[in-house]
Amino acid sequence: MTQNKPISIRTEFIAGVTTFFTMAYIVVVNPSILASPGTGMSFSGVLTATVLLCLVMTLFMGLYAKLPFAVAPGMGINAFFTYTVIIGKNVPWPTALGTVFWAGVLFVLISVTPARVAIANAIPRGLRCAAAAGIGIFLTFIGLKNVGFVAADPVTLVKLGTIDAKTLLSFAGFGLIIFLMHKKSPLAFLIGIFMVTALALSAGFINAPARFLSWPDFGSVFFKLDIWGSLKLAVLPVIVSIMLTDLFDSISTFVGVSHATKLFDANGQPKNLKEGLIVDAFATMGAGLFGTSSGTAYIESVAGIEMGGRTGLTSVFTALCFIPCFFIAPLAGMVPAFATAPVLVIVGGLMFKSVRDIPLDHIEDILPAFLTIILIPLTFSITQGILWGMIAHVVMYLMTGRRKEIKPMLYVIAVVAVALLAIEQGF
Repeated sequence: MTQNKPISIRTEFIAGVTTFFTMAYIVVVNPSILASPGTGMSFSGVLTATVLLCLVMTLFMGLYAKLPFAVAPGMGINAFFTYTVIIGKNVPWPTALGTVFWAGVLFVLISVTPARVAIANAIPRGLRCAAAAGIGIFLTFIGLKNVGFVAADPVTLVKLGTIDAKTLLSFAGFGLIIFLMHKKSPLAFLIGIFMVTALALSAGFINAPARFLSWPDFGSVFFKLDIWGSLKLAVLPVIVSIMLTDLFDSISTFVGVSHATKLFDANGQPKNLKEGLIVDAFATMGAGLFGTSSGTAYIESVAGIEMGGRTGLTSVFTALCFIPCFFIAPLAGMVPAFATAPVLVIVGGLMFKSVRDIPLDHIEDILPAFLTIILIPLTFSITQGILWGMIAHVVMYLMTGRRKEIKPMLYVIAVVAVALLAIEQGF
């Protein structure tokens, strides 16, 4: 179907439902990450927040931006929110939600001003790709840890964990998902999670819930953010890091999917890019209000677009599919971490493929990208990887006589990065 053909409601409906099934795993995976032991967040509350964000912002994407993109909490940033901000930095979860809200406010301001284009053009493609690859390794590490394949060690820091029946079940789910992905099944992630959960239930590793359905939980995390407490200098690097990560992720998704599906405007630019970024910005701000990590346009939307979805009507149908998910918290809550671990590993692997677009001809390109990739998992922080990578890029380009290739905005970003790191270290 081309953009010049009449809109077929049937085609848009099929496309919308297809997109929903390719990304519905987030309804289970996101609360399982954010409600990890040590965060204090409610699983049912985060599930309700996740579904609400998907419903409202995907509708917003369809009705305002008129694009066939679905919106949901971003994979990678949800792990950063949980393991780096709340657990690693001991930031209370209401304060962490406040950082997401303020990151969204910054994102909105940038999206409606020329700064959006200046920042997007200033960040070297190699660093963007390196950040995606580093986040992929970060996700994979968390997935392997959740299944017990990787364990802590007081001497070597990490080691091979104990491979038991739960690990083997996770391996089986991993294999099934890979097989189904090879067969182009939009249900690959969901079927893999369901199979591992069903086998875990039959083996007695988990127990069935007392009830299978429940009302949405709007009392646990909904509008429980600490807006003013999150404006402390100590968490300012977190706010900026979330905003930059969301900006890069959004632009990459819109540009990448538009190129892959020929979804361009008359000038050859991604269709309604400004409007799409504004929706993404409000998705981040709204996530902080609803009680989850920041939202973004999902790359899985390409599945629905390939099925013929070309208008915002596709997103409207996708959004409506999320409504029944409000009531499945007890069922979703029984899903063990080793059932969702394969999804984290596979998504991490898919994100890592961006390394192929990193320029590797010169040392001043290689090292900043390498630092970005390696520091994200080693410091358990997306912030550290991105900030050190940008600083290293500017310094090494100056040292090697390539200062003319540094855009003015990147100098500003690098100075901000130094200031944020100094604040974080208490200088």
